[in-house]
Amino acid sequence: MSSTSKKARVEAQPVDDATNTAKGKKGPTPRRREREQQNLRPIVPTDRKQAKREQREQARKLQEEQRDGMARGDDKYLRPQDRGPQKRFTRDVVDARFNVGEALLPAMFLVVIVQMFVDPTKAFILYGFMAVYAIAWSIDSLIVARSIKRRIAEVLEGKDRVESGIARTVFGRSSQLRFARMPKPRVKRGAKLEYTEHYR
Repeated sequence: MSSTSKKARVEAQPVDDATNTAKGKKGPTPRRREREQQNLRPIVPTDRKQAKREQREQARKLQEEQRDGMARGDDKYLRPQDRGPQKRFTRDVVDARFNVGEALLPAMFLVVIVQMFVDPTKAFILYGFMAVYAIAWSIDSLIVARSIKRRIAEVLEGKDRVESGIARTVFGRSSQLRFARMPKPRVKRGAKLEYTEHYR
């Protein structure tokens, strides 16, 4: 075989710069699929304590983001039953008025404390007072819920378009102290509110 043909065959062989070195080729050239699989392998952190600290920091930031979003009333961070313009309007109506139920929890706490220092007869009177107060709160909440449903139905032209859960929202929110409500109140007491189909 001539030297010319040998030289031609040598030149025809592919050269992979990535796998060849000055000392020669080290093993077969990895295929594309093998390289992709190598890139997909999870990177094991060398410092596990640092990795845990970073995970805790990420979890803390996520919790803060969720808490802030809920406080703002961002639908993305609320439960499905609390999302939408109708529930937002309901919360605003409750926040714009003084509700009978706002003093319910403090009154219950006070009764529990007082009854430990009075005789059973007086304690029974306190329990009776709490029962009357709870009934008043229930009636007040039902009236508010019915008013909200009527106002929404007038705008949407149909009671069937009013979402369920309006009364539940009124009962739950009206029994909380204003500063403890979530989402945070965004309207002042006495604010005049009008519902629209895209209430914001």
